[in-house]
Amino acid sequence: MQHEMNVLGQPVGLLVPHWIAPKFPPYQAMIGRFCRVEPINPNRDALDLHEANCLDTDGKMWTYLPYGPFASFELYRGWLRVSVLTNDPQFYSIIDQQTNKAVGIAAYVRIDPKNGSIEVGHLNFSPLMQKKAIATEAMFLMMQRAFNLGYRRYEWKCNALNEPSRRAAQRLGLSYEGVFRNATVTKGRNRDTAWYAAIDDEWPALAAAFEQWLSDDNFDEQGQQKVSLSSLTAPIVKQWDTSLS
Repeated sequence: MQHEMNVLGQPVGLLVPHWIAPKFPPYQAMIGRFCRVEPINPNRDALDLHEANCLDTDGKMWTYLPYGPFASFELYRGWLRVSVLTNDPQFYSIIDQQTNKAVGIAAYVRIDPKNGSIEVGHLNFSPLMQKKAIATEAMFLMMQRAFNLGYRRYEWKCNALNEPSRRAAQRLGLSYEGVFRNATVTKGRNRDTAWYAAIDDEWPALAAAFEQWLSDDNFDEQGQQKVSLSSLTAPIVKQWDTSLS
């Protein structure tokens, strides 16, 4: 942990010279090669999202979220219409560039410009984007915007029992920071929350890793990756979640 000593001989945090709080994220589209991350529009996106979500026939994608599954399209659309009324969370649809259809949701959460901290959350990826390049690019675009705006810290939190989410956080280059026990009660059950984060000093190396992984040169004719993102981000991650090894 970086620090310096004050005149009393006590360790204190480093000065942050010329700190200027970043702006609140603009509610505007982020455009990539595989996807667009756009402000959510329930009238436009609800049906596509609902149909994509229904491909998850056993409902596993809802287990660790505080809402869902939804019994009908009308209930899901109603939830979306309420969700877009807030500035924080700031909800986005993830649009597949090939089909021009919404296939997932993500949001900026706990947006704290004063301290330069922002979280990505409400990740709800349908089977149409799970374990595909579109999912990685969407996360890259959201992280890129946050750091380009001047945020110092980018957080990812999930249910500590949600191993796929924990593995995804580390693959994306976010360092493990521990577990908050008895953090919330979700769907009537206790939730311990695992914390991960990347900071601004790490972003240039992370951005280069994402760009290398997403490049055309990294995929063969069948669309299979040649170099894994984990191998590119591993040298950047400061602390590994050893409970997943």
